[in-house]
Amino acid sequence: MKDNKKITEKQTSWKKEILSWILILAVALGLGLFVNKVLIVNAKIPSESMETTVMTGDRLVALRTAYWFDEPKRGDIVVFRYPDDETELYIKRIIGVPGDTVEGKDGIVYVNGEALDEPYVSDPIEEDFGPFDVPEDSYFMMGDNRNNSWDSRYWDNTFVKREKILGKAFVRYWPSFKKFD
Repeated sequence: MKDNKKITEKQTSWKKEILSWILILAVALGLGLFVNKVLIVNAKIPSESMETTVMTGDRLVALRTAYWFDEPKRGDIVVFRYPDDETELYIKRIIGVPGDTVEGKDGIVYVNGEALDEPYVSDPIEEDFGPFDVPEDSYFMMGDNRNNSWDSRYWDNTFVKREKILGKAFVRYWPSFKKFD
């Protein structure tokens, strides 16, 4: 009788152990999905369009929470759904906010008639563009590597709608650590 009881206890103990591991894994998976879908965007830089700020192959985290209580601002680096194919994520800098007029002349980007101070850009633009009038609830995006960036200047759907901005770049974590302002 005692041997049967010990066998039953071992079987029950083994089943409890398996169930506890399944529960731990389910909670970890649920927490990971929550963080990735609600709090952050994990992105890999696919091209040279944002060099030298971030390089091709860099990995960064963007905060989905950044715009819960605040609006995107000119100069923010953001992850968003590409307006011409929303299955693709793009990473660019906001140049024009709702109501702005953006244009490029003689190597300089102008917003509302004033030259934009852009210490993050290494080369002036080679082609004039615009003017573009940024509509309500929309943003004009450009890459920091202006002459090698597929951005608002060239898209069929020129502007990024506010609800398509997924998050503000917060930190690059690979290949080295760099926090964004």
